[in-house]
Amino acid sequence: MDRRGHKLRFTAVAVLVVLALTGFSSSRGHGHSSGHGSGGGCSSSSQDHDSSSSSSSGGTSGSRYHDYDDDDDDYTGGTSGGSSSSDPSPTVQDATVTLLSCASRTQPYAIVEIANPNATGGRFTVTVDFFDDGSDRLEEQTVEEFVAANDTATIRVNLSDPADAAKVDHCEPESTAPAA
Repeated sequence: MDRRGHKLRFTAVAVLVVLALTGFSSSRGHGHSSGHGSGGGCSSSSQDHDSSSSSSSGGTSGSRYHDYDDDDDDYTGGTSGGSSSSDPSPTVQDATVTLLSCASRTQPYAIVEIANPNATGGRFTVTVDFFDDGSDRLEEQTVEEFVAANDTATIRVNLSDPADAAKVDHCEPESTAPAA
């Protein structure tokens, strides 16, 4: 008898945990678990599944309230486990790159300046091509560098083999450095 009671309690707790994790709640006044919470696993034929209403919650990640008004994407109250698409992350602009000096016999690296136009600091990937006097590419080197917000940084882009510096005629950096 005791084992059967233990199994029933375990089953009841397991059911409650599953219901809580899927967003079903009897305290919302729906009277049944038809999947009105967008975090639930069930679906109702009256539920609107177009992208305009579901995108406002950033997906179905733990949201417990459903916005039935497609014209108004504001939720009042409730909890949401996902990020909201109405709070887009700021777009990071590419940094600009300027060649200051190219590799030479005495300098086996190019020196470039990176200008970050963003209001936040970030890492940028700089690419420089090294060419010989026939404009054949000897090698391409890539360097990742942190640049503070609205600031510039001067960096060295090394050749893989310093002996190749004597073969370099000119350098061409990519004009922009994408955020890393």
